[in-house]
Amino acid sequence: QVQLVETGGGLVQAGGSLRLSCAASGRTFSNYAMGWFRQAPGKEREFVAAISWSGSSTVYTDSVKGRFTISRDNRKNTVYLQMNSLKPEDTAVYYCAAVYSPYNRRVRDLPSEYDYWGQGTQVTVSS
Repeated sequence: QVQLVETGGGLVQAGGSLRLSCAASGRTFSNYAMGWFRQAPGKEREFVAAISWSGSSTVYTDSVKGRFTISRDNRKNTVYLQMNSLKPEDTAVYYCAAVYSPYNRRVRDLPSEYDYWGQGTQVTVSS
């Protein structure tokens, strides 16, 4: 089992920044590829960004490219999502997720590909 705990959400004005963190425990963190997803009220959960086990591969959904950056620190068992130039449409509950994928540069963008999920953290961007 892998336990994931997201922190860093909050209320921010449009144009502002937040950094989300996701702390993992329970298994060897570096064996897992990680992803960030979000879900707005009344909408399906959508992919935001993903990173491979080593951090060498990343992928982003088009709407956040150039504004969000995913990174990880395997020594701290933590994955981050730096969010800049936030827009009201970024408002959602943000979830981190993990999938067992050691020594594999592939990054995954479907919720069904992930095995473990955090409880989520609310991000609200006011206009």
